[in-house]
Amino acid sequence: MFNSPRGTVFWPNSLFERPHRTINGVTVKRFHYDSHDQLRAHRDDVLAAYNFERRLKTLNDLTPHEYICKVWISEPDRFILDPIHQMPGLNS
Repeated sequence: MFNSPRGTVFWPNSLFERPHRTINGVTVKRFHYDSHDQLRAHRDDVLAAYNFERRLKTLNDLTPHEYICKVWISEPDRFILDPIHQMPGLNS
């Protein structure tokens, strides 16, 4: 994450290329959708699987959600929302 001269935070494009390619590979490149709603529903399922189940080597074998929760515990001032509240299901 980098700060621009105006103080806006942005991510380099390379950080988004791999997840984008993975999501495209299991959605639009493999399936035919009769409507955009079907694509959106399948994309949401794929994103949930990617964020909550896929362990990544670059994150020391944590899922993206586990990594965000780990950073939130050590640096909560970097977050606007509690990432644990973004998890699907019961949050008790």
